[in-house]
Parts: sequence; structure tokens; C-alpha cells
Amino acid sequence: MFALPAVPLVRWRGWVIAAWAALALLFAPRASHVQEVLALRGGASETTESARASELLKQAFPSPFADYVAIVVHGPVPWTHPRFAAVLDTLRAATERRPYVSQVISVRSIGESSFVSKDRRTTFLIAALTPEFTSDINKSVIPDLREKIRDALARAPGSDGFDVKVTGFPALDHDVRTVSAEDTERGEARVLPLTLIVLVVAFGALVAAMLPVVVGLLAITIALGLVTIAARYLPMSVFVLNITTMVGLGVGIDYSLLIVTRFREELNRGLSPVDAAVRTIETAGSAVITSGITVVVGFAALVWTPLSDTRSVGVGGLLVVLVAVLLATTFLPALLAVLGRNIDRPRWLARPLARFHAPTGWERWARWLGHRPWRAVACGGVAITLLTLPLAKIRLGLPATNWFPPESESGQGLATLRAMGASGAIQPIRVVVQLPEGESALAGRRLPGLKALTDSLRKDPRVREVRGVASIRPGMSTLQLAIYYSDAEAVRAKNGKFFDAYLSADRRITLLDVIPADTVSLAGMMDVARHVRAVVARGVRGLGGAEVVVGGFAASNVDTQHELLRRFPKTVGLVLAITAIMLFIAFRSLLVPLKAVLLNCLSVSASFGLTVLVFQEGYAGKLFGLEGPTEAIWVVVPVLVFAIVFGLSMDYEVFLLTRVKEVFDKTGRNDHATMEGLSATASTITSAALIMILVFGTFAFARVLAVQLVGFGLAAAVLLDATLIRMVLVPAIMHIAGRWNWWPGVRAPKLESGRSV
Repeated sequence: MFALPAVPLVRWRGWVIAAWAALALLFAPRASHVQEVLALRGGASETTESARASELLKQAFPSPFADYVAIVVHGPVPWTHPRFAAVLDTLRAATERRPYVSQVISVRSIGESSFVSKDRRTTFLIAALTPEFTSDINKSVIPDLREKIRDALARAPGSDGFDVKVTGFPALDHDVRTVSAEDTERGEARVLPLTLIVLVVAFGALVAAMLPVVVGLLAITIALGLVTIAARYLPMSVFVLNITTMVGLGVGIDYSLLIVTRFREELNRGLSPVDAAVRTIETAGSAVITSGITVVVGFAALVWTPLSDTRSVGVGGLLVVLVAVLLATTFLPALLAVLGRNIDRPRWLARPLARFHAPTGWERWARWLGHRPWRAVACGGVAITLLTLPLAKIRLGLPATNWFPPESESGQGLATLRAMGASGAIQPIRVVVQLPEGESALAGRRLPGLKALTDSLRKDPRVREVRGVASIRPGMSTLQLAIYYSDAEAVRAKNGKFFDAYLSADRRITLLDVIPADTVSLAGMMDVARHVRAVVARGVRGLGGAEVVVGGFAASNVDTQHELLRRFPKTVGLVLAITAIMLFIAFRSLLVPLKAVLLNCLSVSASFGLTVLVFQEGYAGKLFGLEGPTEAIWVVVPVLVFAIVFGLSMDYEVFLLTRVKEVFDKTGRNDHATMEGLSATASTITSAALIMILVFGTFAFARVLAVQLVGFGLAAAVLLDATLIRMVLVPAIMHIAGRWNWWPGVRAPKLESGRSV
């Protein structure tokens, strides 16, 4: 499909190598500091209902509780002990002095029993963060706050035996992204030695094995350098590190494996290193570009998603795949032309590995498949169907377990809050009520509406309590509330901190915090958010003309899920259509793209089924460090896995079909071309797939569940694609279809058997 300037690239090989070396040196310093420009907080590109709620809170309240952290304090004595009181006062004073903290509330300031554990030795402070310091998603105030709190605790008198943890969603979000970045470095260090071993076995030579690793590392380095430039124009999530590393290593090594394998074949045919490099670019290079574009299409589809995390992953993936393709088709052939036969060094290594490279095993498999294609299709089809069945049970939402790394400080703090029955305090569903201009939430005509809304939401058994101006005194009737607020200024003066958090200065905007029970999972909290919105949508008597919006963490995820699922069919359609059109142009065949798209969809569906089985249902989940079934799959995972793996798995289709078509064009015999193409590429495809599985599988053992889900999904899809799909179903169907594989590029004769000979 693509004609590369092979001769000039090889002729000017010294300049090509020097140019890429210069680029690597230019971008390496940027890549080493990429974490400094990556977003430590997520965001959305569209104004959702939850975003509107957050914006109203920030605009209406002088010190809003739109973003806040919980400082969990556990001591050796009850909280009423003077030692505990001194520690709390010290921590509160140190926290209030930070410029990004607007106010701090604690059990000593409001006296709420829900702030204290049953044994009275654990409590927590709530610190509201100011919008001007939390609006920059590239920065986090959490490290500074933790450092100041540790310093204050060390100075506090009698602080021995006290333990302090900073949690809350800003802290949880920060820890998730920090742990994710650390896992990327660990994963890279673990997977490179394993990858090198596979390559040494595949090539039987250390020099040849090193080249794909060099290309993969160069692709990651240059791509991350480009990410630092892209971060100037749009938010780039810290998760870009994971995807760029995974995909960069995977495709960089995959493409290089194909190029080096083809170069060695051409050398073995008697061509000189220069001629072999030219021929490699013309054949394998064209296949790499075609494969690379299919991967790029998937990442390009992510750029149009509404979530900053998925958009930036799309950009990062685009950059690393493009760089890997260019390296594999320019830098690597130029380097191979220089090295020549030296890629086979050391020669003593090739002898013990010669049996592995003998094609006799794959030739026998290809012949067996050619004589029994219907049996192969039946067996492969049954296996794919069985693996896909669990997909029918998929539940999209926030997982019930392991969503936040349990070993992180914020994860431990959240566990402590959950143990004392107070985790709902930092996970409320926030209902913001904005009345028309000039009206007051404490007016006699509006209090009944707020009371009715509060009582309606409190009836849900999943709700522990509802905080707001209508529930300031539990058990009050509507009439009692009206009497209580008859002197609103006096009430506000008496409950200043409460009103600062729940009622704007002009009394026009008020907040209701719906606090879920601690037994409610994150997915259950999303259901509660949907229920709250349903109650609001039905209308509340007494709140006519008011704007009522629902926000908070759970509601934000409901909005994200809705937007992603709304766009997902378009994303799928775009990827399928462009991939099919490109394959039709490349192979001048109608059946080839239809078969490729259908079988790719089957491998992706089966990988989703496995993901549901292992993570959502919990089968073998302990192998991946899960505390139990997640009960739900994060909606971003299917979107990411489909967009990424659809293109990656198409690599093997292009590798296989390019060789089959090459033989068919020479012989005109479909069965012979299919057998020879399969036996010639099977070793390369399985080696490449094994490397991909190692790379993605390493991230399946990460400490962040979102990364685990993506890593497992990608590894499972590649495993199924390289075995059941490319080694069984694709060649079997090609044998059955005969010369119809190449229609309309090649006419299919009328054969009684329906197959060519």
C-alpha cells in the first residue's frame, strides 16, 4: 500500500542514524522530566451537571467545600484527653496556615459524634481547599500539606504514639496517579530483561535481539519528549506514562522484530546488506506502516472523548506509535545496512537455538490446518464463544474493591474512616440548589421545598444522612424550621462554620450533602447519585423555578460514563470503517477487511469476557492482588482496550496477509500461499505476541486497578489474537474461501468445492 523511498534511506544511512541520534539527545532531557508537566487531576472537556454543581459551589461560597481533604488522627488516648486535644489544635493551626486552605472543622469546633470512632481514639479534621490553588490540574497541594502536618506532629507536645493520614478525593487522586507513575518505572525495569530473553531465543543472536529493545526505548524517549510539548496546549494525564511505556515497548519491539526477521531472510537469500535493507523496507516496511496506521486510527478515536485522561492517552499513543513506525522503517534499516552479518553475533548462541527456528513444526501445523479448515473453524469458534459469554454479565461503574491503592496513605486513611463509619463524609453526593434572583433559601416559601427534598432523599436505605439548612436540627417540622429561621442572622452567627459550608452569603444558593452509608460501594454510590437526580427530575414542590444540580465524585463518574457510552458507538464505527477501508486499499480485497474486522471484534469481545470473569466476578483475582470481586468494570477500560487493541491486533493480520499475498501473487495458488505465509510468519507473530503479553501482563500486576484492568485486557486480547485468531481461524477461513479471498483484485473461478487448488 505504501511505497517508501527505500534506496535513498539506505544510501544516506549515516545521516539517517545521526538524525535519530540527535532527536534522542534533544528529547531525552525533556522525557526525564515529563512527570512535571503531567496532570495530577482528571477533568472533562464538556460542562456536565456535576461540573456545573462544582462551579456553583466555587462561585457562591467564600470558602467552599468543593474540594476538601480529611486529616485522620489516631491516638493512644481518647480524643478528650489533653494530649489528644493538644495534637488536634496543633494540626488544625498548621493546616489553617497553608494558603490553599480556607477553613478547617473538627470535632473540637462542631462537636459532632460522627467525627469520633467508637473507641474514641480516632477522629478527623476536614480542611477545605481554595479554588485558586486547586484549579491547576498539573499541580497538587497534597505533598506540601502532608509535609507540614508531619512537621507539626513532630513538634506537638505529647505526640508520641499518634498516627496521622491525609485522605479525601484530592489526596486519593494524587496517590493513584503517583503510584501509577512509580509502577511504570518498575514495570519497565521488570519487563526489559524478560523481553530481551525472548528476543535472544527468537533471533538466536544477542546483537539482533538488542536492536528491537533499542528501537522501543528510543520510541518511548522521543514520544515522552513530544508529550512535554503537547502538555503546553492541552492537559496530559499522568496515565500517559503507563500507556506510552506499554505501547511504545510493544509496538516498537513488534515492528522491529518484523524488520529484523525480514532482513535476515534477505541476507540468507544471498543479497548484500545494502540490497537486503532496501528489500526489507519495500516489503516489511510497507507492512509496518499499514499496521501502524491501524493502531493510530484507534488512538485518534480517543482524542475525541470527553475525558482528559482518555484524550491525553490518545495523544500519547498517537505520538509513540508514529515515532515507533518511523524508527522501524528508517533508523532500523539504516542500522541493519551498516551492521550486515554482524547482527548474528555471537554465532555460538545460534547453534543451541537452531531447533527453535526450524519451521518444520509450523509447516506441519499449516498442512494440518489446510486439510481440516472446517474443523479448525468449529473448534476456534466454540472457544471464542465460551470466552465471550461472561461479557453478558458486565456491569459498568466504579469497582467495589481495590479502586484506591490500599497501601497508599490516602487508602489507609480511607480504610480507617470506613472502619469508624465515617467514609461517607468525604464521599457525599452534593445537591446544589440555586434560587431565582432576590430569593432566600430560608424564606417561608422555600423552606418546605428544601425540607421535602431532604426527607425524600433520606428515605433511601443507602443514605445515612442528609446535611443542609433543612436538617440543621434533626426532627424539626417545617413549621419549627420556619420559626427557627425567623431570625436568620442570629442563627447564622451561632452556626457560622455550618452556614459557610451550606448557605451562600446572599442565601440564594444552598447545598445538601447526601452522605451514603459505609456499606454502599462506589458503584452503589453511582446508583444513589442516579436516584437523587431522578427525585430532582420529578420535581419538588416548593422549589419551582430553582436550578437543582447534582455533583460530587459519584455523580461526576455517572456523567463520565454517560458521555463515554454515548460516544462509544461512534468511536467503534469510525475505527471499524477506517480500518476496513485501509485494508481494502492495501490488499484490493473485499473479504480480507470484512474478515479482519469481524475476527478482531471477536478477540476484543473474548478479552472483555475474560476481564469480567477475573476482575468483576473474582475468579483467580487473588493472583492479581485483588481483595475480592470488583463487582463492576470502570467504563474507561472497554473504551481504551478497544481503541488500543483493535489496531495492535491488526498488526498480526497485516504481517500474515502481507506474506500470504506476496506468495499468492507469485504462484496464484491460494492454499499454497496460505500454508507458506502461515509457516513463514508464525514464529515471528508468536514471538511478537509473547513480548506484547509480557509488556501488558506486567501492568496487570500494577497497584492501580485502572492500570491493571487495561493491562490485563490488552494482554488477554493479544494472547487470543495471536493464537486462536491468527494461527487458527484466519488461515482456516482463507483455505475455505479460496481465491475469493482476493476478490475483486483477483477473479475467483467457479470451482465445485468452492476452494482453489
